[in-house]
Amino acid sequence: MDLENITGYNCTADLLSKGITSKIVISITLSILTLMTTAINSLVIAAIIVTRKLHHPANYLICSLAVTDFLVAVLVMPFSIIYIEKETWLMGQVVCDIWLSVDITCCTCSILHLAAIALDRYRAITDAVEYARKRTPQHAVFMITMAWIISIFISMPILLWRHQSTNRDDECLIKHDHIVFTIYSTFGAFYIPLALILLLYYKIYKAAKTLYHKRNMSRVEKEQNGQVLLEACGKSSTLCIAEKSFSDHSTDFDKIHITMRTTRAEMRQEKMWKRQKISSSRERKAATTLGLILGAFVICWLPFFVKEVIVNICHTCYISDDMSNFLTWLGYLNSLINPLIYTIFNEDFKKAFQKLMRCRHYL
Repeated sequence: MDLENITGYNCTADLLSKGITSKIVISITLSILTLMTTAINSLVIAAIIVTRKLHHPANYLICSLAVTDFLVAVLVMPFSIIYIEKETWLMGQVVCDIWLSVDITCCTCSILHLAAIALDRYRAITDAVEYARKRTPQHAVFMITMAWIISIFISMPILLWRHQSTNRDDECLIKHDHIVFTIYSTFGAFYIPLALILLLYYKIYKAAKTLYHKRNMSRVEKEQNGQVLLEACGKSSTLCIAEKSFSDHSTDFDKIHITMRTTRAEMRQEKMWKRQKISSSRERKAATTLGLILGAFVICWLPFFVKEVIVNICHTCYISDDMSNFLTWLGYLNSLINPLIYTIFNEDFKKAFQKLMRCRHYL
């Protein structure tokens, strides 16, 4: 019996040791993600504030998105780390209500900001002349305000519904098994913005592709017209009468002129091919950027909202706490990725970041 007790004690000690180790690793990893999210969003906000070149209505939306993601990192992630590490809620139901309201509102607002940015870019590329007049700071503030108002209207009923059900003091969750309420919350916060973002970015890509091709065709036509004129000049004496009048009648000098015309034609042809390559590379860059934006958004948030629908409708379905926490933090990860994707392909942001880092280095 003593041997069995010792063996059982050793197994229990090993399990406890592994459990503590895994908790420490998870806590450190989540803390690093939180600090990175805070730092990167702070950098984006500072860059837009101090760089006059970035004071543009389109960048106001990106700044507001960074502020929203910054709030997620500061007000939402730390409480989630404590909750995961302790495996129980220790801060009372009042703090729980505040945390859940900030969590739902900020995450929803972050998603709606992505939809607002997509709408802004769509109108800028499809109705450039007219929208340039309407694209004012006041218009950007209006879009930002609407994103926050809609987020509040989506999140507040969820919290009111939470108080209709019985909640334990040691947990901080939102449970709603009513299918209408589940559809309202998930579709308003994610599925409708997702459909809008997919549609807008598809139209943006198509419009950008058409615009690149039109510009490319226009350049090709100009190059071809110039080449035809050059060839006509070489064949017709009347078109090049001025050049012939100033030239010597020697055969060597005529050969030099013919060689120069041929070289010019080849140079124009080479320039035309280079422009075609630049146009196709820009098209690929645009497609890559859109793919990263959509891919990051879908990968981060779709699993979480699919889980929300399944858990709140299917009563026999079960998802472990570890999986639920993983999917929640996968959604939070979007607040880290957003500032990277929306600024890393912009040269003005890159220069602003470099200036900020130099100032920090001298400090």
